[in-house]
This record gives sequence, C-alpha cells and structure tokens, in this order.
Amino acid sequence: MVFVSGQLAPRPDGSHTAGEPFAVQARQALDNLLAVLDAAGCGQADVLKVTAYLVGAAHWPEFNAIYAEAFGLHKPARAVVPVPELHHGYLIEIEAVAVRRKAG
Repeated sequence: MVFVSGQLAPRPDGSHTAGEPFAVQARQALDNLLAVLDAAGCGQADVLKVTAYLVGAAHWPEFNAIYAEAFGLHKPARAVVPVPELHHGYLIEIEAVAVRRKAG
C-alpha cells in the first residue's frame, strides 16, 4: 500500500501557484500527487481512494472536470471536502491511497 499525504500545488521548482486560478492549482496538485505515486512505483490506475480538500464548494464542478482529465476512466473512491482555508493560501490539497502492483 502507498499512502500519499496531502499534496498542495507548488511547482517542481518550488515556486507557488497559490496566486493562480483554481484550475492551475488543481492541475498542479494532481500532477504532484501523480509524481509521488510514480516515485513509489504506482500509476493513476493503482489509486484506490482520493480525498480532495477544496477551499469553498464553488470549486467542486471545476474540480470534477479536472479530476476526470487526470484519472480518465479509472474511478477510485473519492471524497471532496470543502474547507475554509489551506496552508499558504492554496485552494486545493489532495491525498490518496494506492496499491503497488509492480515489483520494486
């Protein structure tokens, strides 16, 4: 099992996207999540459960579309939790549980 703790949306170079629109942050947070999974020997198809924390429920429809782009036909169990604020002013934090099917 692979447990990926909450991923915010800083870019790989360490720069922040907190001032960017929600869609930019959501894509970056998902990219960060998938990068951690890849480093652990997993892919998006190995994800069993995702929890997404969104600042405000108004972002939910936009998140659904971006999430569908990232996961395609794979539909892991998911919870979306509206929250009042997140660390560093980000609008999204995402965590996941996956199963490692590959050797390594």
